[in-house]
Amino acid sequence: MSRTCSSHLTHSHRLQRRFAEHALSRTSGAPLCDHNRVRILQDADENHTAWLRAIAGAERFVHLENYIIQEDATGRLFADALIARARAGVTVRVVHDWLGSWRCTSRRFWQRLTAAGVRVRCFNPPRLDSPLGWLARDHRKTVAIDGRIAFAAGVCISSRWRGNPARSLPPWRDTGVQIEGPAVAEIHSAFAQIWRASGGSLPRHELPRPESVAPAGDISLRVIAGTPLTAGLLRTDQLIAVLARRSLWLTDAYFIGPTPYVQALLAAARDGVDVRILIPHASDLPLVGALSRSGLRPLLEGGIRIFAWNGSMLHAKTAVVDGRWSRIGSSNLNLASLLGNYELDIAIDHPGVAQEMERMYLRDLDNATEIVLSHHGLRPSTHCARSRRDRHHPLASSGSAAAVGAIRAANAVGAAMSNRRVLGPAESGLLVSAGLLLLAIAPVAITWPKMVALPVAALAGYLGLALLWRARKLRHRIRLPMPSRPRPAVAPAAARSVAQEPERHPGSSE
Repeated sequence: MSRTCSSHLTHSHRLQRRFAEHALSRTSGAPLCDHNRVRILQDADENHTAWLRAIAGAERFVHLENYIIQEDATGRLFADALIARARAGVTVRVVHDWLGSWRCTSRRFWQRLTAAGVRVRCFNPPRLDSPLGWLARDHRKTVAIDGRIAFAAGVCISSRWRGNPARSLPPWRDTGVQIEGPAVAEIHSAFAQIWRASGGSLPRHELPRPESVAPAGDISLRVIAGTPLTAGLLRTDQLIAVLARRSLWLTDAYFIGPTPYVQALLAAARDGVDVRILIPHASDLPLVGALSRSGLRPLLEGGIRIFAWNGSMLHAKTAVVDGRWSRIGSSNLNLASLLGNYELDIAIDHPGVAQEMERMYLRDLDNATEIVLSHHGLRPSTHCARSRRDRHHPLASSGSAAAVGAIRAANAVGAAMSNRRVLGPAESGLLVSAGLLLLAIAPVAITWPKMVALPVAALAGYLGLALLWRARKLRHRIRLPMPSRPRPAVAPAAARSVAQEPERHPGSSE
């Protein structure tokens, strides 16, 4: 009888696992990729060293994509490595984000790369015919080489991540992952997506298929290549919050959780799941740090434990759930990342990796302070973060930054005006700021109406001209003759490769 019951439970568990895998594939838009080998990389030293070693070993092609490539000692080190491979005959392609790099990297830096044969593209520079197009950023940090090895992380190519020993500044806390196996092809495919968005297509020989990459291990994972407004990672994390049964531990650099996701976390905490969030004590983006802290009270009141990192900047974006599922990548838990940017995250389904992530999380808590509620508001706990392992209710214990802030303030003001949801005490500060701003504008509009009317008129005129220009371009594209259907290729392989290489795009640096 007991054997029959045990067999029935095992069968039920398998059905649940199969259902969860199917649901995750649908919500993330990323298939489960088997037979990979994974290595967790911590901080800039491990990540940069592994990237440079892999680049030095490249034989056919290098695809590098990073939000910030800074012209400093670290940036020059990578430039030298990429130039060396390009001069050795390797195809080297680099995508950097315009907003991420525009203030920290000169045109001369990119010209040095292109002169050596590196093919460089700048993602989404401002355009007059797309007034709000600049809001979508390429926030990914990936390297993929030869269809053999790939990396994904939150780490940028900048010496800021490495700290400054001369000034007693420790390295930034960040996390990345090295991948070998069929999933490498998925990261090359994600790079092709951003290369195409920047002005052209990759040749086929630089796009390996997963089945063409040799198995390297026993780890299953998903490559979630997020694009604007698709919300693949948001849906995935919400589903994971629903499926979590024991623990859900998050690390996030700029946590301003969207309401549906916050509600999923609160529901998990009410159901007895150990939900923890590790955030920076001080952020490199003060506005985002202030907005993040303003939303902590509802989480604490709902039973979620929150810890503040005491070291230098905490920039990691990770999750580990039930000692089984883990996530590492570039996405922050805010609307700018989850809905507005191109992001890339690795969701790993393997107990060994998850247990390593749990151990790393507990080590991080050794250098963190728990935030609890008191009668006077939020305060740091006087207890060691790791020593308080028991579940308790906290009450008993006592780019893109501007876009995120605007969205959060607009949501709060809209909710107050329409009464469509209940507002918490943490949002009172946003309402006060918005109210004072409107009260300041009102007398100006009455006394000097032109001061308000002229900027509005100028903005309306600019937006109108931009829309007409875009419409003209679209109509011109419709009138162009359709290209004739190509004949079957009989040319030699070398000729086909040249034909498939994209033409130079006017906005690129090639």
